[in-house]
Amino acid sequence: MTSNNAELRVAILGTGKMGGILLQGFLKAGFLKPEQIFATVAHEARAQALSSQLGITVTTDNLEAAQKADVILLGVKPFQIADVVHQIKPALTPGKLLVSFAASVKTRAIEDAAGAEIAVVRAMPNTPSMVGAGIAALCRGRFVTDEQLRIAEQIFATVGRTVVVDEKHMDAVTGLSGSGPAFLYIIIEALAEAGVNVGLPRDIATQLAAQTTYGAAKMVLETGSHPALLKDEVTTPAGCTVDGILELEEGGLRVTLIKAVKRATQRARELANS
Repeated sequence: MTSNNAELRVAILGTGKMGGILLQGFLKAGFLKPEQIFATVAHEARAQALSSQLGITVTTDNLEAAQKADVILLGVKPFQIADVVHQIKPALTPGKLLVSFAASVKTRAIEDAAGAEIAVVRAMPNTPSMVGAGIAALCRGRFVTDEQLRIAEQIFATVGRTVVVDEKHMDAVTGLSGSGPAFLYIIIEALAEAGVNVGLPRDIATQLAAQTTYGAAKMVLETGSHPALLKDEVTTPAGCTVDGILELEEGGLRVTLIKAVKRATQRARELANS
């Protein structure tokens, strides 16, 4: 494993939706040059098209790509992880790092599939990574060094923010930030519908709702203030906002969102144990 990004070689095995997002993030952020990236896809025609489009080496051979890389990203579906790890066993030499973003697949399962003391980092990114506004939670397997974890953080920092958690929290991460964008889209949709209901054109209402959500999130992240304090700054005595908040509380929005995250977390645990 090299600590110099200019010498780092990365393979993405299974360049689907999230793999493609990371690939674009590497190039856009200047984290890696095209010659440092190796990718795999299922079909030769797709391999040729992607290689021509991005100027990187793309193949249908997972082992070939893995042999060339220091860091191997596992972008295949969860049920394919064990088979792919078996395929690339000859490439899993000491010092290499496996990074998996397959939902609910534990680091121990990947280590066992490799049959060696291989470094494994498990990640849970989310779809806003597509626009550079994602967040990925990372947890380390038993054989990961601090330097390898740093490299994994750098990889996902190209498409947003990162946090490091214990693996026992990964199902909760899936329920909150993995599923969370869908919950927030419903909120944005509802706010926009409310705007239309009170007379705004639909395109303007949607823009107002989306930018307001984005701005509120940015306030939380950049000020470091608790959301309750920021809410109080908007809520003037006997004003409009406090009446709206009363409706939200009577409608059970707070409890419903908590229950949604808990249910999604429960489902993630069920998948992890299946």
